[in-house]
Amino acid sequence: MNDKQHTITAPVTVSGIGLHTGVVSNMTFKPAPINHGYKFQRIDLPGQPIVAADVDNVVDLSRGTTIEQNGARVNTVEHTLAALVGLQIDNVLIQLDGPEPPIMDGSSIEFVKALHAAGLQEQNALRNYFEIPKGLSYIDEDRGVEIAALPLDDYRLTVMVDYNSPVLGSQHASITDINQFEKEIASCRTFVFLHELEMLYKQNLIKGGDLDNAIVIVDRVVQEDELTHLSDLLKKQKVEVKEEGILNNTELRYKNEPARHKLLDLIGDLALIGRPIKGQILAARPGHAANVAFAKKVKKMIHEATIKNVPTYDPKKKPVMDINQIAATLPHRYPFLLIDKIIHLDETTVTGVKNITMNEPFFQGHFPGNPVLPGVIQIEAMAQTGGILVLNTVENPEEYWTYFLAIDKCRFKRKVVPGDTIIFKCELLAPVKRGIAKMSGQAFVAGQLVMEAEMSASIVKKDA
Repeated sequence: MNDKQHTITAPVTVSGIGLHTGVVSNMTFKPAPINHGYKFQRIDLPGQPIVAADVDNVVDLSRGTTIEQNGARVNTVEHTLAALVGLQIDNVLIQLDGPEPPIMDGSSIEFVKALHAAGLQEQNALRNYFEIPKGLSYIDEDRGVEIAALPLDDYRLTVMVDYNSPVLGSQHASITDINQFEKEIASCRTFVFLHELEMLYKQNLIKGGDLDNAIVIVDRVVQEDELTHLSDLLKKQKVEVKEEGILNNTELRYKNEPARHKLLDLIGDLALIGRPIKGQILAARPGHAANVAFAKKVKKMIHEATIKNVPTYDPKKKPVMDINQIAATLPHRYPFLLIDKIIHLDETTVTGVKNITMNEPFFQGHFPGNPVLPGVIQIEAMAQTGGILVLNTVENPEEYWTYFLAIDKCRFKRKVVPGDTIIFKCELLAPVKRGIAKMSGQAFVAGQLVMEAEMSASIVKKDA
């Protein structure tokens, strides 16, 4: 799995008919900045409203996942989102001139091809994974649906489907690495049972459905007059039942293609959580309603885990800036260069790490025999972390100084001692104006807040 966030290098457009609305639309994937996530934009509507791909924006689950925000609705988003997750692309703006992404061939493969054509671009920020901390499950006993998540330092998914159909039978599909998505899952098409077809048409759905973009599974004996009716319904000259109970379709791409498509849908629906996941997902007879209900449970777990806004630090991951890169940016040197790593940096936020050891020079005189990190050192280290953020707002940061101007609302919550690792997080309170930056800062040890403050700093050109 990628540790860095990614977007695409250039815009790319796909066009086609929507599965349920039957409306032809053009969908353009566009590069987006760090922490943007997935957002749709209805450019055909007044004001070109944005619809965030968020589980809280789901408004309809009739044979697909529909989201709505700012008075705009986007139907059937799951195949598009699955392609983005499968390629580990984090930040994209998806512009649509219609109500629904094109269905293409009923899978995600055409989106994958288009995104590859656009090219992937690494961004200078770490991916904000949510690691499932403990077992989590969703059960719908009436429908025989169960979805569970277990802790795992990876993203693995397994799906089982069983529709009591002699054609489908019981099927399983799984991936043990998200990198397998493109080859094993992306090309698997959506499917529908024959007995559902007319009902879906009567519900004003699948207006864009076609035997070229969906698998129709024939689960009962079909008379000749019904085939004639189906040919009229599907606007086909002739409809017939092919071998293995598939209606007028080419052969399956995989023997378990329906189960693989359910896994594709699950990946797309779970993208609505809003963060990449580390965990093992096990799903029995999943569908969009269950997927979204489960996604809401995961999002609630994320909210409960991050309610204190504690940044996470994995020492195994490569930092955004190591000590040499920090030294090339800040003017400080021993014994006053106090930050060891920068693990996150974007336009508004920075996270830095300082490891506290007994070898720090100030411990000789600060409470000998009871070493406690001086509060002024904590403030200075946080200010240096904020300095990295401030210098990130200018071109050629090596040509500037940053000067500490003010500190407000400073509070020390717990003592810091040798052996601790402090994580500093600084966030701009407003855009930098006239060279003045205002930031809020927090310091954490083992997930506990140890210090917080608001700071102001000035950016000054070195030859000024």
